[in-house]
Amino acid sequence: MGKYLIIIVSMVLVNNYPLAQFLGICPFLGVSKDKDSATGMGIAVTFVMVLATAVTWPIQQLLNKFGIGYMQTVVFILVIAALVQLIEMFMKKNMVGLYKSLGVYLPLITTNCAVLGVCISNIDSGLNYLEALFNAFGAGVGFLFAMLLMAGVRSKLEDQSRIPKSFRGVPIVLLAAAIMSLSFMGFSGMFS
Repeated sequence: MGKYLIIIVSMVLVNNYPLAQFLGICPFLGVSKDKDSATGMGIAVTFVMVLATAVTWPIQQLLNKFGIGYMQTVVFILVIAALVQLIEMFMKKNMVGLYKSLGVYLPLITTNCAVLGVCISNIDSGLNYLEALFNAFGAGVGFLFAMLLMAGVRSKLEDQSRIPKSFRGVPIVLLAAAIMSLSFMGFSGMFS
């Protein structure tokens, strides 16, 4: 059990997708304006990451068996797109408020490079099925954690009067993200 805990903690702190690997930046910057949207997006991405890993890992084994492992990216994108469509239909019917607050960013989970990145990384790292699932869960929790941190920072940046005019809006958000990313570099080397 300790091995799986290490996988999760390392994905949350050391290998955090938006802050250490710079994957999933679009929703990280776009949906982190308020805590509720950030939480919803983080949970949705976590769910998609785990579900996509659960489906793509066995598919990769089949692709390898038939000698067409090079089709990995195309097949994974199709699988992820189908999963996101199913989740979107479910949320539209059962979670209307969250569906509306996520807006255009929900279908963009399909093209979220963090989701595809975790699926490919699991294969490239040679993880077994259970390790891949824990890795995907940890990556999703790390994404959620980064989203909530950014939402907290952005809530403090709402009072734009104290920010120099040239830094208002997107520039201050990018600067805050860069400083957060630098702070997460302090966790590198935590696990060998």
